Amino acid sequence: MIQVENLTKRYAGFTAINQLNFSVAKGEVVGFLGPNGAGKSTTMKILTSYLPATSGTARIAGFDVFGQSVEARRRLGYLPENTPLYTDMRVGEYLRYRASLKGVPGRKVKQAVGDALELCSLRDRERSMIGALSKGYRQRVGLADALVHDPELLILDEPTIGLDPNQIRQVRELIKNLGGKRTVLISTHILPEVEIMCSRVIVIHKGTIRADDTAENLLKNHRAAGSMRLEAKGAANGRELLSQLSGVKDVTEEKDGDYTAFQLKLDANADPTDEAMRLATANHWQVRELTRRRPTLEDVFVELTHSDS
Repeated sequence: MIQVENLTKRYAGFTAINQLNFSVAKGEVVGFLGPNGAGKSTTMKILTSYLPATSGTARIAGFDVFGQSVEARRRLGYLPENTPLYTDMRVGEYLRYRASLKGVPGRKVKQAVGDALELCSLRDRERSMIGALSKGYRQRVGLADALVHDPELLILDEPTIGLDPNQIRQVRELIKNLGGKRTVLISTHILPEVEIMCSRVIVIHKGTIRADDTAENLLKNHRAAGSMRLEAKGAANGRELLSQLSGVKDVTEEKDGDYTAFQLKLDANADPTDEAMRLATANHWQVRELTRRRPTLEDVFVELTHSDS
């Protein structure tokens, strides 16, 4: 559905993206991640024909995004980070207008708008003025706009930004349910969303792709560090002893009444749990907690993007 080859965008004295190569198959939900300034929005703007590339190619459903721009855009729906809406129009009126602009045949506009309203849980807001809607409902209107012409591909830039937890959950569920029938490329800074919604993750940093895999494989294959927490009574020399365990990079401690809480930063894939328990038993510590925190997608993301940031 998306095919990007050697895609590059240069400005005067600055390269926003450099020789990007990736593809997204039909029905995939792919997370497009990177820190601010990494090149995510630039890539999305090129894919949606808002911005020309300096070199390379990008195709949507086989159509070049600039040489065959109209055909490519017919097949995609785009939700930008800041959704541009006509606040003096009613929701249904706006969606009918947008459907006509996107080439939906007149006889099918009513059905198309009805389907988008239903899908985005906006049926009870059809006659509401957009300017009177909350941030969450405006975001839903933007998503309904992206869906109204029934595109094969959705490109979503920070779709849950500014929403409350209930609204985020609703939008997540909606996007997750869109996978399979539609292809979705989603940019977000909220990494738990990626693990919930996405079948694959692309990490971009300083204009180049640093990783392209499933979230599960990223956690398995990238040597992100984990941590361990041990809370014990009678561990006066605990910090010194724990720092000598295999795989421990650093130990911090804080008092919690009669107990001391030790936070151990671990080398990648290290697991000194058994050693820590033997150490505590040998020194007669009273342990009330010993937990190991496995690396998360956030840890992998930081590892891939923190250098020279």
